Amino acid sequence: MDALTATLALLSVSFYFIAAATVARSLGRRDAIPGARVQMLVVLALLLHGLVLSDMLWRPEGLHVGLFSIAGLHGALLALLALLVNLYRPVHGIYLIATPLAAIELSLGVAGHDPTPPMTAPTPGMELHILLSLLAYSVLSIAALQAILVHWQERALRVHRRGLLMALPALQTMERMLFELIALGFVLLSIAIATGAFLLDDLFAQHVAHKTVLTLMAWLVFAILLLGRHWRGWRGRTAVRFTLTGFLLLLIGFIGSKFVLELVLPRSL
Repeated sequence: MDALTATLALLSVSFYFIAAATVARSLGRRDAIPGARVQMLVVLALLLHGLVLSDMLWRPEGLHVGLFSIAGLHGALLALLALLVNLYRPVHGIYLIATPLAAIELSLGVAGHDPTPPMTAPTPGMELHILLSLLAYSVLSIAALQAILVHWQERALRVHRRGLLMALPALQTMERMLFELIALGFVLLSIAIATGAFLLDDLFAQHVAHKTVLTLMAWLVFAILLLGRHWRGWRGRTAVRFTLTGFLLLLIGFIGSKFVLELVLPRSL
């Protein structure tokens, strides 16, 4: 990776951390969150992040979809979704988690070396499957962060603390947004699974069997949660536990499998 790309990555990481620090400083001083300033910082970080990704993912020899390049792409999607969520309804507290994670993932993408060979001339269907899978994972990542914020907010309300509450809407609004994110992520995950079943010869082949099983388990967890919300009115701690459990299954299946296949197994051979 050339010096220009490394410089752009450094600037992007800096803007992400400045955005998080701006929110944290306002919360610490109990001031109003400068939403427009934070959004501008995130937009600048995303623009630079996108330029770095273009060099990281698309190479003359093909499309790189290894662990580190995917981490860089997921970081961009995470920051973008956090920005879109705040444009829909201000939840500035989510920047405290999303932007540092985006910065860390971009740093991993720049510093890491993907041993996986690039995909030469991937079909449009395969590109769509990869994009849907990443979108589903990213939306459900934001849902997991939202669940953590809901948990913190519930605890703060019980002990009558403020701080983070200043950056959050009412608890009922936070829970409604949580289920909106889960529903969107569930739809994207369902489509990604369906396209994978159509495009891949064998979803339970040896090198993807564990990923398929864990993804289907996560899909089932989110399906049960949405049904429980509809029929039983599940909320609060139950929603948080189901959300984090489902996301953890996705995390292990998606990131854990790539880590083992790309970094652990090659060293043991």
